[in-house]
Amino acid sequence: MAVSYNKLWHILIEKGMNKTQLREAAKIGTATLSRLNKNEHVSMEVVEKICAVLSCQASDIMEFVAE
Repeated sequence: MAVSYNKLWHILIEKGMNKTQLREAAKIGTATLSRLNKNEHVSMEVVEKICAVLSCQASDIMEFVAE
C-alpha cells in the first residue's frame, strides 16, 4: 500500500502557505519535505508536527492508496 500526501498540498493552498513556510513552521528538514513531495513514508513524528502547525488530523493530510 502506498501513501499519498496530495491532501496536504491542497490544505497548504487553502491556507495560503508554501512548502518552505510549512517546513520552517513544523521544524522539519529539507530531506523530509522531499520525501513528502515524492509520496514516500515519513515518521509519525513528522505527521504530528505538520498536523500541529495546520491544526488538523493525520487523515486530513494523507491517505493510503492501492498501488
